[in-house]
Amino acid sequence: MHFVEVNSTALRYDVCGGGATLVLIHEMGGTLESWDLVVPLLSGKRRVLRYDTRGAGLSQKIRGPLSIDTMVNDLIALLDALGVVERVALAGVAVGGAIAMHAAVRFPQRVAAVVASSPAVGIAPERRPALLTRVEMIEREGLHAVIDTLDLSYPIELRGDAWRFAQFRARWLGNDPVSYGAIYRMLIAMDISPELPRIACPTLVITGALDRTRPPPLVEPVARAIPGARYAVLETGHYAALQTPELYARTVSTFLDGVGA
Repeated sequence: MHFVEVNSTALRYDVCGGGATLVLIHEMGGTLESWDLVVPLLSGKRRVLRYDTRGAGLSQKIRGPLSIDTMVNDLIALLDALGVVERVALAGVAVGGAIAMHAAVRFPQRVAAVVASSPAVGIAPERRPALLTRVEMIEREGLHAVIDTLDLSYPIELRGDAWRFAQFRARWLGNDPVSYGAIYRMLIAMDISPELPRIACPTLVITGALDRTRPPPLVEPVARAIPGARYAVLETGHYAALQTPELYARTVSTFLDGVGA
C-alpha cells in the first residue's frame, strides 16, 4: 500500500498487475479492501489501481462540505501523480459508480470505459429530509446507529460465508462518522442524472437481483439514459465485488475485453 498527497488531500492506494489500467472505486462506507477478492481475478491481464476515496479507510478524513466534483478531481489528480496518461477503465460501486460516470462526462479524454454497479445518481427530493435526519444520527452516534443498512445491502441470502460478512461488518462499522456523513450529504445533494446522456464511452451498468438498497427498478433507468449502455442483472447484492467476486470479475472482464478497454 502507498500514500500520496493530491488535490489538497492524502490518499492511500495500491497498484498491481500490468497492461491497460483499470481503476476500482469503492462504495460509500467502503475502502480499497472492498476489492480484495476481485483484484487477483482482474490483475492477470490489467494493471489494477484501487484507492481509499477522500474520507474513507486510511485516506485523509473530511471536515467540511464535499462535492462529486472534488471526488472526481481527486481521481484525476491521483492518475496524474502516478503518471497514468493513457485512457483508463473505471469500475465503481454505488457512489463509486457515480464518481466513475461523472469522470467520464468531465474528462472523456481520460476514460476508456465505465462499469457502474448499483450506481448512485441522486436522491428523490421527497426522501432527502428523512435521510438528512439519518445522517445527523450517524454523525452523532456512529455507524452502529444505522446497522439496519446492512440488512438491505448485504441480505441474508448472501451471508453463507459468515466470516466474510463479519469482516465486512466490522470494517464498515469502523468508518469515521463525520466523513461518512459528509459523503452521504454529498449524495443527498447531488443529481447527475441529467448528464448521463453525455457519457460517450462504452458503459456497463450492473444491478443486483438481491440488492434491496438500490434494486433493479432503480438501476435500469440509469442504463437506459446512457447511449448504448449495456445492462446486466446479476444474482448478487449491493456489494457485488465482495459478495460474488467470481461473478463480478467475470462480468467486468468480459465487458472490458469486448470493448477493447
